[in-house]
Amino acid sequence: MTGLKRSHMCGSVTETMIDQTVTVMGWVQRRRDLGQLIFIALRDRTGIVQIVVDGNTAQKTLFEKAQTLRSEFVVAVKGKVAARTEENINENMATGKIEIIAQELKILSESETLPFQIEDSVTVKDDLRLKHRYLDLRRPSQLKNMVLRHNVVRLIHSFLDEEGFLEIETPILGKSTPEGARDYLVPSRVHPGNFYGLPQSPQLYKQLLMVSGMDRYYQIAKCFRDEDLRADRQPEFTQVDMELSFVDENDIIDINERMMQKVFKELLNVDIALPMKRMTYQEAMERFGSDKPDIRFGMELKNISKVVEDTEFGVFKNALQSGGSVRAINAKGCGGFPRKQIDSLVEFVKTYQAKGLAWIVVNEDGTLKSQIAKFFTPEKLQQIVDIMEGKPGDLILICADKDKVVFDSLGALRLELSKRLKLTKADNFAFLWITEFPMLQWDEEENRYVAVHHPFTAPMDEDLQLLENNPKAVRAKAYDIVLNGYELGGGSIRIHRREIQQKMFELLGFSPEEAQERFGFLLDAFQYGVPPHGGLAFGLDRMIMLMSGATSIRDVIAFPKVKDASCPMTDAPNVVEQKQLEELGIAIKKIESEQSV
Repeated sequence: MTGLKRSHMCGSVTETMIDQTVTVMGWVQRRRDLGQLIFIALRDRTGIVQIVVDGNTAQKTLFEKAQTLRSEFVVAVKGKVAARTEENINENMATGKIEIIAQELKILSESETLPFQIEDSVTVKDDLRLKHRYLDLRRPSQLKNMVLRHNVVRLIHSFLDEEGFLEIETPILGKSTPEGARDYLVPSRVHPGNFYGLPQSPQLYKQLLMVSGMDRYYQIAKCFRDEDLRADRQPEFTQVDMELSFVDENDIIDINERMMQKVFKELLNVDIALPMKRMTYQEAMERFGSDKPDIRFGMELKNISKVVEDTEFGVFKNALQSGGSVRAINAKGCGGFPRKQIDSLVEFVKTYQAKGLAWIVVNEDGTLKSQIAKFFTPEKLQQIVDIMEGKPGDLILICADKDKVVFDSLGALRLELSKRLKLTKADNFAFLWITEFPMLQWDEEENRYVAVHHPFTAPMDEDLQLLENNPKAVRAKAYDIVLNGYELGGGSIRIHRREIQQKMFELLGFSPEEAQERFGFLLDAFQYGVPPHGGLAFGLDRMIMLMSGATSIRDVIAFPKVKDASCPMTDAPNVVEQKQLEELGIAIKKIESEQSV
């Protein structure tokens, strides 16, 4: 590019520069042609500035060139800064009190007709937005998200540096250790038949860094999981990863609380009160049916099993006899829901394996209405309502089944009702720590224990003796940080003694040979002096989504994937040349679809 050199960004031209000559460059947001006056809204990353081309005073070639401009042409403009007349001041623009009188204009590149307008007010289908993501990112809301993301990362770097952390990069190409989500695999050309695994997290490397004496490590780490997508998940994602030596849970929680407080205050001007609330896993499940509860509203679960334990109502009776429970929530003020809407709630919980949903409406006159009334005396129904603190106009919703089904169903139902009733606001941030997770859970499909967090989490000291005879009762030194019903991050104090780590692998069903094959490099390192250590990782993408008020994680990632893990813009993944496959020793086997079988 010759002839003009940018002197200022569009949004940085201010009243203090009146009568100065500036050169700005950017995209034409719009052009208004008023005969002998042409107004051009010129946009770059910093904002919009108004350019004026006066046909009465400008050179003819300049005016004619301005007449050819269309939306998203890229131009350079040199001109003099002038104050707008009083009636033309735009208080809604940062540059609304000035304009640039064009003296020279150069078209740097032209634009075809756009598939959608570069405005937030225009509704665009997601597939079209992502197909042309480079255009979508020009929209102010998307740009704002990218700037927020940059500033969050900047503050995290600064904070952790001041806390004595070292930023250390760990490998992307590593060993596949499939214990959890599926790994993405990368074939090796040099070692035919062998594969690297892309990291689901830097977990093992960061523990080895503690063995190495690095003491405090962090990394803004790219991670990969080959799992089904949803609004707050992506196959590749970014996490803020840290590990510390010679610490306990409280030390790690304290550092992360202060970091969150700093980020939210400096970027959103939101004051986060410290210490944040804490709740054990068991309490969270009993009260909210979830280990990542949204505590911005009530509607808490209550166990009414004892009240109905003598019932002959088959659904309740069978649930209690099989070791389950009967629990309920009170949807305050929802007693006026029409029957069709109540039935939709019944259908909703069925997606969480619940067989149904019993309900009791407290009428405005205090009388009760329920589809299970014939199975209970009026006194027993009233007893249930009293325990649920039911008032006229309330709707009591009851689920009976195995505890997991009841928790999943009512936990999801209270969130669904909060959406329908608009009980929460995106700019109300409620942090919470969940502690004392179970260390293990039984996997019916694999017929073995699996780690609730991961196999390297330490058991609570007082539960160590339970590892031998009651492993399911062992609690872990694990903690999750939750924000507005989302798991923002999780961490734990790690096992640092080789014999306990070997015991954990044994409980998970690994033979000594299998444990050595998968994790031998870690077990070997544990022979040479390991400091007590622990850490935490939280999802940067999910955090930015919540901070920005976005409804999907895709809106805060520059180039996200869609639900089948593909990229509409680049058409990835895609086929590769046969020569590449031959170099890797790979043959593609065609899998017949179900329809063609």
